[in-house]
Amino acid sequence: MTAPGWATAWTIARRDLRARFAGLRLLLACLFLGTLALAAIGTLTGAITKELASRGQVLLGGDIEVAVYAREAAPDELAAMRALGTVSAGQRLQAMAVPARDAGLAVPVELKSVDGAWPLYGQLKLAGGRVGQAPRGMAAWIAPGVADRLGIGVGDRFRVGGAGLTVAGIIADEPDRLGEGFTLGPVVIVSREALARSGLVQPGAMVRAKYRIRLPAGADASAAAETLKRGFPDAGWELRDRSKATPGLDRFVSRMGQFLELVALAALAIAGIGIGNGVSSYLAARRASIATLKILGATSRDIARIYALEIGAAALLAIAAGLAAGVAVTPLIGAALGTLLPVAPGLVFDPAALAAAAAYGLLIAAVFAAPPLLRARSVPAMALMRARVSPLAGQWRALALPVGGGLAAIAALALARAAQPLLAAGFLLGAAVLFGLMALLGSGVRALAARLPRPRRPLLRLALANLHRPGAQTGALVTALGFGLASFVLLAGVQTSLDANIAQRVPQRAPDYFVLDLPPASAAEFTRIVRAAAPAARVRTVPALRGAILAYGPPDRMIRVADMASIPDDAWPLRGERGLTYSSAIPEGNVVTAGKWWPAGYGGPPLVSIDEKLAEALNLKLGERLTIGLLGVERSATIASFRRIDWDSMGFNYVLVFSPNAIADAPHNLAATINLDGPADKRALLSGLVRALPSSSVIEVGPVVGRARDILSQMGSAILTAASVAILAGLAVLVGALAAARASRLYDNVILRVLGASRRQLLGLQLAEYGLLAVLLGGVALVLGITGAWLIVERLFEFDWLPDWPRILAVLGGGIAVVLGFALAGSLPLLRARPAQALREL
Repeated sequence: MTAPGWATAWTIARRDLRARFAGLRLLLACLFLGTLALAAIGTLTGAITKELASRGQVLLGGDIEVAVYAREAAPDELAAMRALGTVSAGQRLQAMAVPARDAGLAVPVELKSVDGAWPLYGQLKLAGGRVGQAPRGMAAWIAPGVADRLGIGVGDRFRVGGAGLTVAGIIADEPDRLGEGFTLGPVVIVSREALARSGLVQPGAMVRAKYRIRLPAGADASAAAETLKRGFPDAGWELRDRSKATPGLDRFVSRMGQFLELVALAALAIAGIGIGNGVSSYLAARRASIATLKILGATSRDIARIYALEIGAAALLAIAAGLAAGVAVTPLIGAALGTLLPVAPGLVFDPAALAAAAAYGLLIAAVFAAPPLLRARSVPAMALMRARVSPLAGQWRALALPVGGGLAAIAALALARAAQPLLAAGFLLGAAVLFGLMALLGSGVRALAARLPRPRRPLLRLALANLHRPGAQTGALVTALGFGLASFVLLAGVQTSLDANIAQRVPQRAPDYFVLDLPPASAAEFTRIVRAAAPAARVRTVPALRGAILAYGPPDRMIRVADMASIPDDAWPLRGERGLTYSSAIPEGNVVTAGKWWPAGYGGPPLVSIDEKLAEALNLKLGERLTIGLLGVERSATIASFRRIDWDSMGFNYVLVFSPNAIADAPHNLAATINLDGPADKRALLSGLVRALPSSSVIEVGPVVGRARDILSQMGSAILTAASVAILAGLAVLVGALAAARASRLYDNVILRVLGASRRQLLGLQLAEYGLLAVLLGGVALVLGITGAWLIVERLFEFDWLPDWPRILAVLGGGIAVVLGFALAGSLPLLRARPAQALREL
């Protein structure tokens, strides 16, 4: 026979595929699922990233934003901004809105004052299709939440502080809403004149001034922002340009996208085992054809060409379908997340994400298809003929290059695309270790089954023998079952713990109200009003200031924050101004872990206590110095102690707590929490506080927690979706293992039927085998799944480990039932086979 070239090989492969394309269903399904997940996740992440980049000016409200707390820009600072371009100035603060007709009804709002130049980019869209500009005089634009809760509409009057306002319109789309970040209430937009009339801006008030700058066309926003930063290094500004309009959202999207992509890649790798099983099943069905081609003179290279082309064509078809489906589902996911993340409507094509998904799919297909393909091409024809009763031996040396090279390429691609290469490397290493453990576990199960005493009952004896006999799919089944059952347990552990933390702990420990901008002189009146409406209430007040960390370190070599090229993720307090306080005693919920607290009445050099996590991130030592900018003035203090903070308490938790003599002389107000430990007249409480303290803001915690819970729920849905794809991949591996074993099982069942076994006995044999394996792996999966869930809950989310054990065990039992159901479904076609016909075909 003349050795065929690639063209002849393709002719043979094409003809074979016409008749037996269905034999590669498992490969098609596994590659389709994995590629779909990668394409959808990559496209969605790319779409959000591009939308943030393209709408940066609108989301930020300018090309550059300068924000500063508790003061307005100095004349020289404002002049430097105006030298760069058009400036729009405004202020933000929390306030209480009260309808004119009902002084007892109050709603916390974010009061946003703007000048006549606002908005520099984008349009303010109002209900009814109108387009609004900056409000004038005592007119106000209000969010739908304000209108609903106060029961007011266009033309109605309401009051904020000492200002009487008129509703000029209901906001439908605020152009710079995402750039403003998370708020504690719906927005009310007013003029600077209205804000001044409200009387809310007083020394020490928690007010934030924002200046947006529109640069000339073609100007470099990053360079302009750097110019401002160098010109005023100690101003305590928060500077952002249009490329970083939503830095928190940018980081979230990048990390969530990377996490989901790695999860999808793990799912595709798990599905790769199914791909290998599918290729093995396909080549086993073509065993006679391969042997015939070899007898007629075909070389191993010819066989490799023909079946590599067949498998490659099927892989390309599955990958193309997966890419198309991934693009198609992206708008659906975007619609579900549209209230949380900016996603452009319609289909979005991200060539880089689609190319990466296709590359992953091809590499996975090559890695897992190589072993059965090389095994088929290297074995003599007579050995192929005997393969049904004498399975082919592995050729591990020949696999080193295709498998090792493919895995290296997958790792390199994952690391190249990762925003955090170290995290990606750790994930890949963990996945490799998990696969290795599963492989060792599979070998251990086979060895254990071979050494266990033989049961007296024939069915149990045969079931045990099937786990270690030649050609047994125990290794693939262990991986599939172990991964699938462990995933069920992990998801149940994470979900029940998060539910318990949110539903059980937050309501018990969180205050009922936060109160901001409480004047120190009114503290006694505030407590009296609270006690009158809620006699059993617990009130806690703390001084509340805002400042920026400017420098830290040993006194002789302080590190200036303005000179740092980048800020570590764990050092987030260095980014702009943060809350500050002072106290004579250790704050509630804090524990000193190093150093000592200053005594009451301390009058020595100024001291500061720092959160231990920030100290670790900055490598701070006791006795070193910390310099802050407070109302434009630098103040320094010596680090006296480190503290562990109970952030879950949802009370007042400050990264920096100073000794009173360090900052108590700066103008400031108080913040307070109210815990209603008993019956209370909430309406009287709110109305009394609003009347007596019009400049203070009372924030009910329940709605804020509800909003946070909604956001966590949406994010949990995204993670659950990605994990579900991984579980589907594990189930596909199970189906693949069953399919790969079908031919040999058919042979065994036929022999047993000839020897007199009934269909009921054969079905019992299948259930006994898979039931034995599932129960054995159930314990392993419980340990692995619970360990993974604990790491996610405790280390990643930093919540308490509060699993619902009955629910977890029920989920595990349900997973075992699913496994047995698949085993039963896969066994039914074998039970229907007719012995005479099957023997003629074997």
